[in-house]
Amino acid sequence: MSIERIVRIVAGFFVLISLGLGAEASPIFVNHNFLWFTAFVGANLFQSGFTNLCPLVNILRKFGFKETGTACKA
Repeated sequence: MSIERIVRIVAGFFVLISLGLGAEASPIFVNHNFLWFTAFVGANLFQSGFTNLCPLVNILRKFGFKETGTACKA
């Protein structure tokens, strides 16, 4: 599995979990402050689109995962 796919999966998982924990309508609601984590993930994805800096990518490279060069395949 490529780094790009792992980053998307992890970011999507974090967004969904933090929304579930932070939205009052959710059956797993804990506290509204979990929505800050959702904002953090979104801001990190936004800045990495411009700067190409992502902490998770650096960690995955150290674990030996490979980059494919394309984000989406047709």
